[in-house]
Amino acid sequence: MGTLIYDGADGFTFDDRVLAHLQAVIQTKLRRREGFLLIWTDRTAGPIGVLRSIWLDPAISVQFVFVHPELPELNRDWLAILTERANSNAGLLLEDTLRAEIREEVPAGSYRATKGNSGKRPEEQ
Repeated sequence: MGTLIYDGADGFTFDDRVLAHLQAVIQTKLRRREGFLLIWTDRTAGPIGVLRSIWLDPAISVQFVFVHPELPELNRDWLAILTERANSNAGLLLEDTLRAEIREEVPAGSYRATKGNSGKRPEEQ
């Protein structure tokens, strides 16, 4: 489990594969000087978890600490979905089902199939 450390906080844990995808999206947004909201259920806070959200802003320090020395391979489809969400007014909602598929704990396409677009961008449908 990797850690996202934001503004000197204790840190928030994510699977390395999920964290690598978040890192790619976050670095792109912050490089463009764009802030956005990241929302997820933090299961480390208890059996049912708590809903967390942080406002990511270019002026605030962020660190990504990975357990393994090599970054996991990134999936373009997941990057597109996460980027689209990060660009929305609602912010980047990182649902448990989405996180599970990024971690490859469920068959590829399961999350996308339940969302009705099979993970394809509108121009590909």
